[in-house]
Amino acid sequence: MKTFFLLVLFGLFCPAIHAHPGVGIVMDSQGNVYYTDLTHVWKINPLTREKSVAVKNVHTHELYLDAQDNLYGENLWYEGERTNKWGHRVWCLRPDGTRVTIIPATQGFLTNYSFVRDKTGTMYWADRSAKTVIRKRLPDGTIGTHATGPFADVRWMTCTPDGILYLTDGPDVKRILPDGKVQILARNVRENRLTKPPVGNQHALMGLSYDPAGNVYVAVFGGRKVKKISPTGQVTVVAQSASPWSPAGVLADKTGNLWLLEYSAANQARVRRIYPDGSDTVY
Repeated sequence: MKTFFLLVLFGLFCPAIHAHPGVGIVMDSQGNVYYTDLTHVWKINPLTREKSVAVKNVHTHELYLDAQDNLYGENLWYEGERTNKWGHRVWCLRPDGTRVTIIPATQGFLTNYSFVRDKTGTMYWADRSAKTVIRKRLPDGTIGTHATGPFADVRWMTCTPDGILYLTDGPDVKRILPDGKVQILARNVRENRLTKPPVGNQHALMGLSYDPAGNVYVAVFGGRKVKKISPTGQVTVVAQSASPWSPAGVLADKTGNLWLLEYSAANQARVRRIYPDGSDTVY
């Protein structure tokens, strides 16, 4: 799933770097699950239920795994009120455990680089420099406009291997086809009933995932729910989180399990696996 789609680009971060949860939760070809708690990236072995730190001391909101099981993420930091500057770098964890730098330490936020990619490696992100448009960067580095909307308040997105984009836009979920055509998949999916932690409308809808049947799943952080949207736009609630937890990220695997990245009112993170029969396991 995911996405370079940092909310900091939208001016929503404050000096408290844990301003909102991460959405990054991904699965490799061996079934291992990786997720961010905004301090480390963790790895879960579903067979042994063992949990370990895969990448230490990185503040990343999103993750991306390519077809070769290379894991990509960011480290974002704030220098403090004295300079009021942000910095970032992008890293990659190879399957053999080697960690390499993709973008070295750089002042400011990521631009022209994304954790939302299709199987060709084309990256997608929302550009808010003027009116919001969806940009893409081809593997050869060429940058162009993918879709022009209209868009109101784009936040998070995910991409299928074949280049279908799903994104949250205000209270709605939209679908962008590979030719750039924008479709409203479902309206008014957002809920905002949390008081602990309080959540603004910009964070009420968060991480997205999809399954092979063309259904899209959205973490409705403001309603403690995961909603499933069919290809025709039918919306159903498929998972709920109990207080103080709320889903920020979601992953639909190939066997019908849902993996929820949940954050608590105290900004703790955990993963909950929901099986097709409704039972669950907490990691």
